[in-house]
Amino acid sequence: MKSAIVIGSGFGGLALAIRLQSAGVQTTIVEARDKPGGRAYYWERDGHVFDAGPTVITDPECLQRLWQLSGQDISRDVDLLPVTPFYALDWPDGTRFDYTNDDESLFASIARLNPADVEGYKRFLVYSEGVFREGYLKLGTKAFESIGDMLKAAPALARYQAWRSVYSIVSKFVQEEHLRQALSFHTLLVGGNPMTCSSIYALIHKLERDGGVWFAKGGTNRLVAGMVALFERLGGTLRLGDPAVAIEVENGRAAAVRTASGWRGAADAVASNGDVVASYGLIEGHPRGAAQAKSLKRKRYSPSLFVLHFGLEGTCPDVPHHMILFGPRYRELLGDIYDRGQLATDPALYLHHPTATDTSMAPKGCSTFYALAPVPHLGRAPVDWAVEGERYAEVILDTLQERLIPDIRQRIRTRFHYAPNDFQSDLFAHLGSAFSLEPVLWQSAWFRTHNRDDVIPNLYFVGAGTHPGAGIPGVVGSAEATAGLMLA
Repeated sequence: MKSAIVIGSGFGGLALAIRLQSAGVQTTIVEARDKPGGRAYYWERDGHVFDAGPTVITDPECLQRLWQLSGQDISRDVDLLPVTPFYALDWPDGTRFDYTNDDESLFASIARLNPADVEGYKRFLVYSEGVFREGYLKLGTKAFESIGDMLKAAPALARYQAWRSVYSIVSKFVQEEHLRQALSFHTLLVGGNPMTCSSIYALIHKLERDGGVWFAKGGTNRLVAGMVALFERLGGTLRLGDPAVAIEVENGRAAAVRTASGWRGAADAVASNGDVVASYGLIEGHPRGAAQAKSLKRKRYSPSLFVLHFGLEGTCPDVPHHMILFGPRYRELLGDIYDRGQLATDPALYLHHPTATDTSMAPKGCSTFYALAPVPHLGRAPVDWAVEGERYAEVILDTLQERLIPDIRQRIRTRFHYAPNDFQSDLFAHLGSAFSLEPVLWQSAWFRTHNRDDVIPNLYFVGAGTHPGAGIPGVVGSAEATAGLMLA
């Protein structure tokens, strides 16, 4: 293979392109938007830098390896800053819990809620280490091309009761309800319902404890910019603002990619970092596209997000970088989002406050924030967000005003929101899903979109819709798996 085209410049697409280019494959990335990054887009407004997300960086080593492929170091292009606590967790009853990998502080925080749960938490960490070893180290960068690959992994998955949910596994080890929520919410960051998401995703705790939680100075967009700089130094080509409109298939193989501008690029292989349904919809000249898109539409999709971005006058020294503001309901709220398609009036929020770590993200003396609420995707709740968006922004501001920043409305100097319809229109996301296929066991590993298509042998996939799934480590891992197939 001498040449490749990658559709989409999200983390998965960039990581794949870097791996290919590092191996001497002349690679072109085709990106629809005016900036690279996919879901890691950004805006600059009134002196504030707003990252679209994701904003939680874990396992920095998986990123460093991309630079090491060509004997370089990530520090040349990206300045990663540690964040502590990883998350400050807050409940309406006044309970506050700081999650960190400082054991002395963490055990003391657990003991304040329930002394008996300290030992239970330690046992949970042993479990987390096991699923991390089996699910991440052994399988996270391995492509599942056959049911045989899945059967080989089955004994390890069975040993850790992968059919059980993260919440049910956590509940085996700790009894206090705040702690059960604190140890199970992480799956929401990759689109999974803690009540149904496979317990394998408990590996996130080991991942965070070992690698820490980090932030790229200047925003997640600077990590994207660093990856682009590396890719272009290696000789790669990035085409911006030119969406792919077709993957041309000739004689049963992907032959070229055509874009809206009329550009046509022929290549030995094509890979898509785009939404999997939309990607199959691009196929011309072969029935595989329509058939697989139809099949994928029958699967379960992760929810969407409503993200309120805002800049404030003044600083907020008491608000840490990452906060989870739990609502008064947990199981019931998750049911609204994942099953009933109801827009909650009491949302749980992930609050991102980057100026707590990096003051350059706002004008001097000001603060930058976003508040993110998981919401049903458009297939579950066909909300008219052009109407509902402003109202829901006010619901979020009410929550922040009541629980965290009493004078928030008086201090707002700029604000805007990003809703499910924006995920659908800007990112071609099926049903406006923010994380692609829902990470339940029957949609994981071999049951997820394969890293190489089963019918068109030189068509590949990378990103949240493929194995292993969403999140920066997940999509970077998918790039390693996909690159392994392509380079072989």
